[in-house]
Amino acid sequence: MEIQKNYNFGGWKNCVRMANDEIELIVTTDVGPRIVRFGYTGEQNFFREFKEDQGKVGGKEWRIYGGHRFWHAPEASPRCYYPDNEKVDYELKDNVLILTQNTEKTTGMQKQIEITLKEDNEVDLLHKITNHNLWPIKFAPWCLTVMNLRGRAIVPQEPFQSWDERLTPVRPLVLWGYTDMADPRWIWGTKYIQLKQNPKLESKQKLGILNTLGWVAYSLGKQVFIKRYKYDPRAEYTDFGVNTEIYTDPDIFEIETLGEFKSIDPEEFAEHREKWYLFKKEITEDENQIDKNLLNLVNKTEKV
Repeated sequence: MEIQKNYNFGGWKNCVRMANDEIELIVTTDVGPRIVRFGYTGEQNFFREFKEDQGKVGGKEWRIYGGHRFWHAPEASPRCYYPDNEKVDYELKDNVLILTQNTEKTTGMQKQIEITLKEDNEVDLLHKITNHNLWPIKFAPWCLTVMNLRGRAIVPQEPFQSWDERLTPVRPLVLWGYTDMADPRWIWGTKYIQLKQNPKLESKQKLGILNTLGWVAYSLGKQVFIKRYKYDPRAEYTDFGVNTEIYTDPDIFEIETLGEFKSIDPEEFAEHREKWYLFKKEITEDENQIDKNLLNLVNKTEKV
């Protein structure tokens, strides 16, 4: 594995680049913590880049920057929108890159991401939030990844069970006030829910589900990104009990996962793990093809 410090990306001169024989990721240390690039080396960035934000540091306004960021749920303004425009401390321990944000002045919370790039197409990310207040706080770790434009998310439905097999519901599906189920970007399938990013459509769309299968995919061209994460049947989840959310508007597409919603005592922390994978495979909208091509790839990944 190759690690480059003081790497220039998008005008940020102090990035860290991690690469193996297949894939690369780039993190900022001038602001963040943010992962601003993830993809096959020399090929498309799976993450959205905002040219107007690149290279900027400091200031009091929150900037989206693009890429992968780390919040605490449930969503609220201004609490979630703390401007992560300050320098991030980082260290390397046995090829694990540890990014540590300064404690947020308005929330008393401190975010940290530990990144391990494996030898193949896998990245392991451990997200931690420490409560530095003098009182307990109830929250959920919340990972938001801003994907590149014109892709399509694929979320698995629960396996089919007949009325004779089960009378009780299998999971919540949560809608926002602006969600339009008739919007043409949605594909409501038997086995999958799909949502397309379209820069020409102005409205916002969002969906939350309790995903017990622990994966979601994003198809972009002839490549696919798979995110794995944990489902705990004993855990409480926020936003009416969901651990997976997808959101789109003309500018972005977000794949969001959430950890357990619980009270964290002073100087204790909550954590949430994700595993990322890339594959070179075109995934069509047809559910039979998804079964054939995508599920085969999901089965090659590791559960969290």
